[in-house]
Amino acid sequence: MRWNKFTIKTKTEAEDIVIATLADIGIEGAEIEDKVPLSESDKKQMFVDILPDGPADDGIAYLNFYLDENADVDSILADVQRELDELREFMDIGEGSIEVSMTEDKDWINNWKEYFHQFYVDDILITPSWEEVKAEDKDKMIIHIDPGTAFGTGMHETTQLCLRQLKKYVTDRTELLDVGTGSGILSIAALKLGAKHAVGTDLDPCAMSAVQENLAANGIPASAMQFLLGNIIDEKDIQDAVGYEKYDIVTANILAEVLLYLTPVIVNQLKHGGIYITSGIIEEKETAVVDAVKASGLELLEVTRQKDWVSVTAHRP
Repeated sequence: MRWNKFTIKTKTEAEDIVIATLADIGIEGAEIEDKVPLSESDKKQMFVDILPDGPADDGIAYLNFYLDENADVDSILADVQRELDELREFMDIGEGSIEVSMTEDKDWINNWKEYFHQFYVDDILITPSWEEVKAEDKDKMIIHIDPGTAFGTGMHETTQLCLRQLKKYVTDRTELLDVGTGSGILSIAALKLGAKHAVGTDLDPCAMSAVQENLAANGIPASAMQFLLGNIIDEKDIQDAVGYEKYDIVTANILAEVLLYLTPVIVNQLKHGGIYITSGIIEEKETAVVDAVKASGLELLEVTRQKDWVSVTAHRP
């Protein structure tokens, strides 16, 4: 389907009021493009492998909204322009220009098929559902992953570092907690390695369906893994639901900055003797994470590396 794309050029400090004004005339769901850096609160909320450096904030924002190809463009332009002109009377909205273009629907989920192909992490074969497993690989440990809109294919170094640590420490008695579970790849790997049960937490609602689908694709019963949507760092109800001194292994493949907040909290979920496996750490942040681990009363077991990325593994005495 084709869509009319409307782009308003404004100033970052005017974003909220312009979006509110659009909502007043029935236009909702505006997309914001700006160069405002993430706040510390934003970073704390992000459970992702990589946080790239962005360009310097130039104070300019582009607000995009989309209406179907049959929309009355002239009428909408007139309504939006009128509202912008009224806003100019009491605040600086910058250029306030409106550009109209056409755009096509994109099947983002299926576009993974162009770029994501089966590969090995040591002796583990990770494969999407649209590729067949070769006869010579049938006796390997195979993880079927279709990431869709949730993070985690196993291709990134940080995930591979965690997978290798799980191979070392998972037993048939393992209760696993997977913080920032994404597609569920680490939990699925642990369950295939023999773990008894896994609990995953994530902030992204897309992770819930991704985990369910990937469990099914791997022949793992839904009862083997519980999923909780929320922030274990500062939501007490999530901490309570996860449970305390309950887990043999906790994995956290997230940002180093998030690990600094997470570690003193998650130590309470670990059993005494439990293993804490972290990654998502760039080399420059290694010392900070190691210091946070030690300050939380955990004992460092090992630091492993792949390219520019680091995994820190510790245990609770």
